[in-house]
Amino acid sequence: MRRHNQTNDKNRWLGVLAILIALAFWQFVAVVIIRYPFILPAPTDVLAAFVSLVQKGTLLLDVQASLVHFAIGLGMALLVGIPFGMVMGWNRRLDAFLDPLIEILRPIPPLAWIPFAIIWFGLTASAAGFIIFIGAVFPVIINTYSGFRGVPRVLVEAAKMLGCTRSRDLIRYIALPAALPSVAAGIRIATGVGWMCLVAAELFGVSNYGLGQKLWWFYNLHQMDSVVVYMIILGLIGLAFDMVFRYYLDRYFLKWRTGEVA
Repeated sequence: MRRHNQTNDKNRWLGVLAILIALAFWQFVAVVIIRYPFILPAPTDVLAAFVSLVQKGTLLLDVQASLVHFAIGLGMALLVGIPFGMVMGWNRRLDAFLDPLIEILRPIPPLAWIPFAIIWFGLTASAAGFIIFIGAVFPVIINTYSGFRGVPRVLVEAAKMLGCTRSRDLIRYIALPAALPSVAAGIRIATGVGWMCLVAAELFGVSNYGLGQKLWWFYNLHQMDSVVVYMIILGLIGLAFDMVFRYYLDRYFLKWRTGEVA
């Protein structure tokens, strides 16, 4: 165990080293080769822009607005996507009924829904949430469907032999635990896709605040150092979502995969 922890510490330092090397290379290219901040601002310029944005006090408001938009979209995607995936994966007739509709809607890019988002919801947080919902719901449906469709038949038959005959009991005690890794993978993918849709969702002015909205705002002002600040914040928040999700999933729901059942 001690050797394992030492190996993990070394691997973390390798990641830090890679970031430091990338920053040094970025600084060199921006200052020595490009020498034009509009094309490529240097890390020092980005740091100065970050300090300025923090002092102005709008950065936190932008983060809060984006989190609200994202929560609306991802929350609706989970509320719709998981039940749809469950019933399609469990019931073949419902699968045959719903699958053509899902497959027609799924290839439509989320950005194509922006006109209807404006018409249906106006320039509100719900409109941004709707675009995020469109991007996030289909990965949830597909992965949940795959998880339920892939439940081993022997587990279902064994449960029936032991008296678990009602469909809702089979879903609760057999199908859902067996499909949970696939469902979790769908949620993880949906989180990433939904977060990437955030910039486009905020582009059409649903509010005066938001990471995506300010990113385009500063681009129009040709303040590319501030644009990079918002890009980095988007990346860091997305990374934090993924790390927290994986931590709680492995710790509380998928402990059996590593033998940690106590």
